[in-house]
Amino acid sequence: MIEQALLDQTRVLSDRLISLQTPIRILDAINWDRSIKEEFMRHKAQKNPDISAAYYHQRELGFNPTELRQAFSDLQRDIVRQLGQLSPITQFMSKMCREYRDVIRMLEARGTTEFHNLSVELFGHPRDVFHAGEPSLSELAVMLQQPLANLLAADVLPEENRDVPAPEAVARLKQQLDISMAGVGVQVMISDGIVSDAAAGSDRIKLNQDVMFSQRELDILEAHEGWVHVGTTQNGLAQPYLTCLSKGTPSATVTQEGLAVLTEIITLKSTPRRLAKLVQRILAVTQAIDGAEFVDVYRLCLEQGMTPDESYTLAQRVFRGSTPTGLPFTKDLAYIKGFVLVYNLIRVAIQLGRIDRLPLLLVGKLSIDEFRLVSELHDLGVISAPQFVPPHFKDLRGLATWLSFGRFIGGLSFEQLENDYRPLFI
Repeated sequence: MIEQALLDQTRVLSDRLISLQTPIRILDAINWDRSIKEEFMRHKAQKNPDISAAYYHQRELGFNPTELRQAFSDLQRDIVRQLGQLSPITQFMSKMCREYRDVIRMLEARGTTEFHNLSVELFGHPRDVFHAGEPSLSELAVMLQQPLANLLAADVLPEENRDVPAPEAVARLKQQLDISMAGVGVQVMISDGIVSDAAAGSDRIKLNQDVMFSQRELDILEAHEGWVHVGTTQNGLAQPYLTCLSKGTPSATVTQEGLAVLTEIITLKSTPRRLAKLVQRILAVTQAIDGAEFVDVYRLCLEQGMTPDESYTLAQRVFRGSTPTGLPFTKDLAYIKGFVLVYNLIRVAIQLGRIDRLPLLLVGKLSIDEFRLVSELHDLGVISAPQFVPPHFKDLRGLATWLSFGRFIGGLSFEQLENDYRPLFI
């Protein structure tokens, strides 16, 4: 166990890290104003939005980049000086400091190629492979695209009607969360300042005032935004020493989104259209890297059956922080990339008989490559078990059984199975 004096120092240093991170708002710094969309639609979607590096320079970051980078460097030196270079606590917090310095550099580079390059360092590239000799992320997206397209074209699984206006959606989602996250006190409110349908904060979920919701979508938001994003934030804040677990670095964002998507799927809340949207994000980022401009990505989304509003929103997500003819912001790779990473971690944990470790994914916001460190720090008494645990993680027997059987089935040749079973459907 670690001496109490060092634990107390850890808490002070961790709180400093939270304080330094607080003014950094990546999406606020790169999102486009509503007027950009209005102008784009007025021109019948025939020309790229008027966005340049100068557009971003007119917007204040809310902090002095040079001073904040230096403050993170000073904090990292203090962590090493007070806790020791080889301490697992030092390793964990030093990585956070380094990533936040990279985030600051990325925001300084808005509207330039360097913005894209730094986003790739932080969130990844669509042509990255998970393991040597295996498909890249973009190749996996293409593999998923066809079966999803077949499902959607057949229309045998129609989407529920989006007939719940935002004010009523707020009331419904709040009621659901009061039951499934009793005692956490999650707030739900309307917002007019978000690009997506919904977004989670530390203790609240914001719903886009201009969006109509279906009950299925509210169920997805309950699991994705509530159980995972708000739940892990609150678990991080409840940590006795490493309170910085409540703040997610870009690498932690990948794991967070992956865990959230996995939660949607294993609780049977997700839909083919939802998964198709996540796949389309990867394809859109890949297209932009290959030279597609904003209008090209917008039109490609229309060809995939998306509405003009949906197509604009996705194209904007890809090019925010960049320019309409520049290289993309790669954060939207996080959903499927993170899903694969988390899913494989769980499969290996089951294979090794260490499923008891899996709740540690919920202690706060961490990345997959930090899981060993988090486990070590838990055993040392630095990190406590998560206070809020979603329903599907409270009893892991069902999850373990499902994934164990899935590993067996995954060993069979799908090509042969398809050949043998195809005649049954003709």
